[in-house]
Amino acid sequence: MGISTQAAVGVGGQADSPWSAAPCPVLIVDARGALVLVNDTAGALLPQARPGAVMADAVPSWLWRAHERVGAQSQESTDSEVFSGAVGERTFEAHPTVHADDTVSWWLVDDTDCRLARDALAVERERTAFLTHSSNLLLSSLNLDRCMDVTAQMAAEHLADAALVVVPSRAHHLPMVTCLRGGSPVMSHPRVDPDEVPGLGEALQGFPPVPSRWLDPAVAPAWLVPEGFGKVGSIVITPLPGHGVPAGALVLLRHSENPAFTEREEVFARLFAARAGAAMSAARLYAEQSAITEVLMRELLPPSLHQVAGVDFAGGYRPSEDHERIGGDFYDVHPSATEGEASLVVLGDVCGKGLEAAVLTGKIRNTLHALLPMAGDHQRMLSLLNTSLLDSHHTRFATLVLASAIREGHEVRLTLTSAGHLAPLILRTDGEVEEAETLGTLVGAIPDAHSSSTALTLAPGETCVLYTDGITEARGGPLGETLFGEERLRRSLSECTGMPAEGIVERIQMLASEWVGKGRHDDMAIVVISAPRSHHLSAVNGHTRGRYTA
Repeated sequence: MGISTQAAVGVGGQADSPWSAAPCPVLIVDARGALVLVNDTAGALLPQARPGAVMADAVPSWLWRAHERVGAQSQESTDSEVFSGAVGERTFEAHPTVHADDTVSWWLVDDTDCRLARDALAVERERTAFLTHSSNLLLSSLNLDRCMDVTAQMAAEHLADAALVVVPSRAHHLPMVTCLRGGSPVMSHPRVDPDEVPGLGEALQGFPPVPSRWLDPAVAPAWLVPEGFGKVGSIVITPLPGHGVPAGALVLLRHSENPAFTEREEVFARLFAARAGAAMSAARLYAEQSAITEVLMRELLPPSLHQVAGVDFAGGYRPSEDHERIGGDFYDVHPSATEGEASLVVLGDVCGKGLEAAVLTGKIRNTLHALLPMAGDHQRMLSLLNTSLLDSHHTRFATLVLASAIREGHEVRLTLTSAGHLAPLILRTDGEVEEAETLGTLVGAIPDAHSSSTALTLAPGETCVLYTDGITEARGGPLGETLFGEERLRRSLSECTGMPAEGIVERIQMLASEWVGKGRHDDMAIVVISAPRSHHLSAVNGHTRGRYTA
């Protein structure tokens, strides 16, 4: 329904006009652009707006341009259109209504608070997305240097013009990563005192941050300001909290021509620093644990075997899981301390697999090493080892086979003792495979451990094979469930006649691996003891096969 210009003018000056009661500013403009009605709220907001005044002279330019646009369009296309702009320090939405007599009513709705809320929500969403992205980048690596680089680069790009990540000093040097906005992080280790910067020494010790307004940029030392940065306008220093121990400190710098850090920005910087500190602390903890694990792992890994006192030794080990390096199978060769005494070979299999089993293998190996002075008495060694295991907190048991080997002329004399383990196999020069006659009870299970020993001799080229049940019980083959078995192992060994110790180990390991394929299996260990041949392999010429010569 239209409103006549005359009526509008008449009503506009009346105190009891219905427009005066409107909760928001209302303007009515005629077709010529003159104000017809201005309610009291609009008059208070726009002092120049009075009935009869030209709208272009009385309202902000954005509202006049909106009125011109509405006048150039049809009523249907403008009734739902909304315009917005500032009036003084506040913002308004302007809603037009075109009447039949070509007058236009403008309703002004104050949306300042709503706009501020929308802007604040957008900022919080942006900051949340930044923190999420930063956390993903920081947690994607357990490398401390990488975490420091990411922290400095992210802070420089999103929080400041330059950022420094400083960690506690090492040997009077202060490790730090510096990054300019748009640049790459740079690691350095200057020999400086962090207490030269107010708040930095405290931050490295985990104390709460000092407000940036208390920090004078003019006293910042040269080593704190990146080369080519220019004059520093403001500084923020916040700790990087870690797991019980501070991970370091984050330093943010802004150019003098840019606004100083606000309190809200400092709070956000601390939120980012908390995530960065947690990631750096986790990376440092991982590095320390990895170093400890590596040291312990070296002690638990099977040793490299070679010829000792004229006897050839070779060994091979494959854990039950490809990603593991240690397990429940183990072997050792202890050379004789004095000339004329036998070297002691130990191969064992602890109940279970993985790290827990490997811990017990370490205890067994250390105990046997301590018992080496009595290596000539296998039964006594096994009895003392059994007592030691029963007295410990371990609930696992183990099977063992001991072999004492000594070179006598061209032959090797062996003494073999099994403690609940598979009997060793002897490969003769004619391809025959024999089983050593030795039996015994496992260790770590019952108080009385008994065993019987057997003595035998290896002629040149003959071999004794010690192995664990991970080889014979490996399931695979065409159907994937067939055991490799002792008979297949014997046939495989028979085909290794004349091969050196290393070659036999590699051959058996290859056959067992091919048999298992990608299937699951237990730990596999094998040790080969060989009597070296008294002749060597030489070539006749460049085209014929080698031959044995005396």
